[in-house]
Amino acid sequence: MSEDRKYITFALGKGRLAKKTLELLEEIGITCEEMKDKDTRKLIFVNEELKLKFFLAKGPDVPTYVEYGAADIGVVGSDTILEEGRRVYEVLDLGFGKCRMCVCGPASAKELLKHHEMIRVASKYPNIAKDYFYNKKHQTVDIIKLNGSVELGPIVGLADVIVDIVETGSTLKENGLEVLEEICPLSARMIVNQVSMKMEAERIKELISKLRAKCG
Repeated sequence: MSEDRKYITFALGKGRLAKKTLELLEEIGITCEEMKDKDTRKLIFVNEELKLKFFLAKGPDVPTYVEYGAADIGVVGSDTILEEGRRVYEVLDLGFGKCRMCVCGPASAKELLKHHEMIRVASKYPNIAKDYFYNKKHQTVDIIKLNGSVELGPIVGLADVIVDIVETGSTLKENGLEVLEEICPLSARMIVNQVSMKMEAERIKELISKLRAKCG
C-alpha cells in the first residue's frame, strides 16, 4: 500500500526551531536519521518507510514554500507567518519558541505613543508594524525597514521606536531601551498547504492530532 503513497514534505525553519521540531516529531515516532549527520551536504532528507521528506529553509521562506506547494507542511515562528501574509492554513501552536512582538524604545518615547504623533518606527517586520500602528492604534507613522540590529535605530536617531521580538529584554536594557507596548505573543506554529490539506487530509490530520496531544 505504501508504494503508491506520495511523499509528504516538511519545510523547517533553520536553527533552534528545526531542532525542537525534530525532537517533537521523534516523540511521535517520526525520525529522519539522515538529518543527524552534521557533515552532510544534502538539502533534502528522506524517510522512505514513512514516505516523508524534510528540508531546511530560512524562516521567511517557509510560508512561501508551503503556499506554493513545494512543501505540504511548514514549521516557523508566528512572527514570520504574520509578516509574510501567505495563503496557508495555520493548524497548530507547537508551544515552543515563545516570545513577544513589542514596540520598544527609550522611556521618553512613551509620550509619543500616547499622543498619536507622527513618529518613525524601525523594524525587520514592516508589515506587522504597519498593521499595528495603522489598524490598531490609528497612528500615522513612517516605517523604516532594517535587517540588522534594530536596537540601533533609536540610539543613532534613525527612529523614535522599534518593533521587534523580545525574549528576555536584556539586549534592550543594555542599550537603554524598554518595552513600551506589547503587540502580540509569538511561538512556533505548524502551517499546511491548502491543497495538501484536502488531498492528504487523513495523513495530515493524524499527524496534527498526535502532535496536539504532545503539545497539550
